[in-house]
This record gives sequence, structure tokens and C-alpha cells, in this order.
Amino acid sequence: MAMGSKVTVENLRRILRNPRVVLGELGWQAMKINRKLSEKDGVRITDRDWDTLVLLDGCRLDTFEKCSRLDGDLSAVQSLGSHSTEFIERNFSDGQYHDTVYVSANPHVESLKGSGIFHDIVDVFDWGWDEELRTVPPETMAEATVDAAEQYPHKRIISHFMQPHTPFIGETGRRITHAGLTGGNREQSMGDSSELSLWMRLRYRLSSEDFETIREAYEENLELALPHVQRIQDAVGGKVVVSADHGNMFGERMRPIPAKMWGHPPGLTHPSLVRVPWLTMPHESRRETRADPPREAAAAMEDSQMNERLRALGYK
Repeated sequence: MAMGSKVTVENLRRILRNPRVVLGELGWQAMKINRKLSEKDGVRITDRDWDTLVLLDGCRLDTFEKCSRLDGDLSAVQSLGSHSTEFIERNFSDGQYHDTVYVSANPHVESLKGSGIFHDIVDVFDWGWDEELRTVPPETMAEATVDAAEQYPHKRIISHFMQPHTPFIGETGRRITHAGLTGGNREQSMGDSSELSLWMRLRYRLSSEDFETIREAYEENLELALPHVQRIQDAVGGKVVVSADHGNMFGERMRPIPAKMWGHPPGLTHPSLVRVPWLTMPHESRRETRADPPREAAAAMEDSQMNERLRALGYK
């Protein structure tokens, strides 16, 4: 039951059986207030100078600073969103980028297909999915990005990895029971917690996993991706920049209600969510880019298959 929703005897009984729901509800109310107070300032990535932009999904700035061994000049920028849907909409929905090819393992790029916004969209989420890992592996993304750079030598390339976003695919991460990075809802929190995402279960104090193990699995996911980012830089040439669409909350407290929050709910501007890395890697030459008319979009994925994969990533 959500606070402010219709009060019933059954809902009250559920709360009495599980008082931890109240803690989760405080988080939801804090999130709603924070959304109303949020500012929408941030960096529009298409306005920045790069030839290839690698996006690490859900990558915190402090985690990148700790784990990355990539060469380059690192700074911080503010993302336009705390969730992939916001990031994509606010960066791309009102423009035309016919000098750019978007290579993506993120499912939300589906919303841009057929829009004519980019010269082309390479939907690795569609054909590069690993059924065992329940995500697109970083090596598949690196290969697709290098192939796109060769196929489109005069285009800017956006390469949107899913890591360090869950599911956790490393040795530590595979021992953790989790559905995804977001997903689930408050009604589910009253019942069977096995259907909730890892972050939702943490929000409602329903997870038996200790925080340090979860952080280790998250860092492990990033460390698995970084060598493949280096592979891209070695192969494509030009100015390669590494950034993120948004970060992730690890129990930081929000304002004005100091409730702990996990994951990356949309509409928030907590620094752990919107301050993301911006690493400019060493380069001696630049790609010569030009705009050309967009190519025909591939057919959209079947709804049933899309929904299944969204659930695997925790978006449903």
C-alpha cells in the first residue's frame, strides 16, 4: 500500500505484518518531493566534443575513479537524467544527429527507432542478448562498436554499454539473487519479495545480501567492462570519451526527508545519480565526420520478447 492511497483493513494488516514497508514508503515520499524540487540542468552530450562516446550504464563517478585504469583526463559532468529513459529523451528527442550512429545494449533506445534522429541505430540489445547472463555482454558491445566504426568511418559513434548496471555478471555477482537495477512496485513489496529487484528489496529492507558484497559485485561489473572500452579506443582512433547516462544510489539519504534510497529512480538530482565521469582518452588524430540522411530502421522487437528482457534487466 502506498501512503496516501486508499486505506483498507487488509492493507493495514499487511503493514502490521511487515513494518519495514513504512521505511520503504518514507523513501517513496522523499523521492516524490525530490522530483518536484529537482532542477533539470545538465550537459547535453551531443554538444560536447568527441568522436566516439562510450556510455557505461548506471556508473557512479566515485566507482569509476576507484576502478578505472584507463588513461586520460577525468572530470565530472552533470547528466540530464537519473534514469536511462530521461537521459535519452532529454539528450536526443528534439534534435537530428545525422552525423552520429548509436550502438546500444540499452533497451530504451527502441523508442528512437524510426525517428530519423540518428544516421543509424545499431540495436545490440536485439541481437547481442546473452540468455544465460540476461544482458548484453561487454565483449559483444565492443565488437559491435568497432564494427560500426569501420562501417561508418565518417560518423560519430555512441557506444552504450549495459555494465555496471545489473544483472551482475561477475563471479561475486552471480552469487547474488537479483532481478535487475530498478523495477518492482510498492504493492509487490507487501507480498513475495522474490519478484522484486535487488534495489527495491534493499529499499524495503527485504534483502539478506550485505552491502559490501553488493558493492563488490557492482564494481566487478564495471571492471569487466573497462578492458573492452580500452579495446574500442585501440581500434577506432580519434577522440574517445567515456561517460555514463546516470549513476546509482547506494543508500544515500535524500532531501528533505532523509530516507535512504537505492538504485536510480527517475526524476532525482542526487549527486550520486547525476554527477557522472567524463574521461577524455589520449588521441593523436580525429575522425572526419559528416551528416548523411538516416538509414531505414530495422523492425522493432516483438513486445513479448521485449518485456521478457526488460524484466531481466529490472525495468519491469
